[in-house]
Amino acid sequence: MGHPNRPARAARRSDIARQARTTVLLCAALLPTACGSDAPADRSATTPSVTTATSLPSRTATAVLPPASMAPGTSRVSTTPTVDPYAGLPLIDHVEWTETVDGSRLRVYPTTAGRQTTFPGTDERAWQEVRTESPDADTPGMRDQFICHWIWARLVEPNKTSWNLEPWRPAVGYQATVDARCNPGGPER
Repeated sequence: MGHPNRPARAARRSDIARQARTTVLLCAALLPTACGSDAPADRSATTPSVTTATSLPSRTATAVLPPASMAPGTSRVSTTPTVDPYAGLPLIDHVEWTETVDGSRLRVYPTTAGRQTTFPGTDERAWQEVRTESPDADTPGMRDQFICHWIWARLVEPNKTSWNLEPWRPAVGYQATVDARCNPGGPER
């Protein structure tokens, strides 16, 4: 005679596996792969303490495995820092306007602190630095592109030299900007 709970356990394992696959596919779809500059990544910048991929092919998911030192069955808990280790340091090195076939482009060059900080609110502090250096950047679409780069591009290519923000791109809201890999209105050329 079989155990009465076996079919339910198998169904739960199948649901968990399905959820894991869905999560991996969703994360891969959300990774912005076409944001930033056309210049090669700056490899001289300090590498963040978190292990990340510096270049991912388009629409490819990469599994991140826990370090061998972690005991099986344990998980790493991410904590939000309580003190900003980069307080008082600039997050944006400089910005520069360029012209492309599509129109104007603002290239934003983050500092090492801007690449590494995870402190809450630094996205808005960095956006204020961009606005101070270039008041013309203060449009809803440009802000959404910047926040998208701040959150997603730093994960995908943490050492990319610059991030590109284009005022000609439509202001579609933050979520649609993320869905478009930080480039609403068409791919970057």
